[in-house]
Amino acid sequence: MSNVYIVANGIYFPKKQIENCELEKILNLENGYIEKRTGIKNRYYAINESIQDMAVEASKALFSSKKEKEGIDLIITATTSTDMLMPGISNYVQKKLEISPCICLDILAGCGGYINAFDIAKAYMDSRNIKKSLIIGVDKLSQIIDKQDVGTTIVLSDGAGATLIEKEATSTHQKIYTSNIKAEPDKNNILIYQYGKNVYMNGKEVYKYAVTKTVENINELLEKANISLQDVKYIVAHQSNLKIMKAIASRLHIDMEKMYTNIQERGNTFCASIPIALYDMQKSGLLRSGDKIILLGYGGGLNTGSILMEI
Repeated sequence: MSNVYIVANGIYFPKKQIENCELEKILNLENGYIEKRTGIKNRYYAINESIQDMAVEASKALFSSKKEKEGIDLIITATTSTDMLMPGISNYVQKKLEISPCICLDILAGCGGYINAFDIAKAYMDSRNIKKSLIIGVDKLSQIIDKQDVGTTIVLSDGAGATLIEKEATSTHQKIYTSNIKAEPDKNNILIYQYGKNVYMNGKEVYKYAVTKTVENINELLEKANISLQDVKYIVAHQSNLKIMKAIASRLHIDMEKMYTNIQERGNTFCASIPIALYDMQKSGLLRSGDKIILLGYGGGLNTGSILMEI
């Protein structure tokens, strides 16, 4: 098994910000309702930006030089809201950034798609002569929500995040990497998006699923890796809802300081939320070489996935 490390993260948000006070007025909600229920203060809506262009801008942001684009052998994009099936977003990014011919994949795995994309990239890097992979999470959710539906409108946001990972050429230390990814067939009708329609979410059922299956998944992951949660510095979860993340932390018997959150200012960006969180954490200096973190994705599918990795 090869060691991979995160070279850089990049993000992109549309220019238009939607604050709670604006939505509360439109939806006839009392002041403070949205933050109290979700923890979210702000979100972003793409007006002129396409989902493909958001993916390009997030990817462009992580390259400090043209040289860093050289040698990318794999591009994987996770999304739930693409409006073009051919060519895929990954192909679009490849062309716009003038990346040499490589493997390009778009995957649909619900809100946890970034976890699947990361793990697929790792598997390719282990089994093939692939040294660099670009992993993108992007969603343009403002175009697929009913603006009068309180359950989705107050939560969802547009955004893109990209991660460049690279295989270590030589290393005497084998870094920890374990994944636990599953799709649950039961209740897969509680979070749905059909092309041409709006997102449907059964909030109560999603909450029940999110605070139980994620905890089961992480406990299985830790058992597989034979490691204690005390040795993990952060859980970097899909930023779904602050109440959900607090409930997960409580059921895992950990302090919220270990459960990284940035949903307050970013909103729920589905597949983009984890790479955006990684960007914010690196920018804040929270991640250091040797740290052990858990990436946790969950959502439509129902898909639940976690990755334990050493930075």
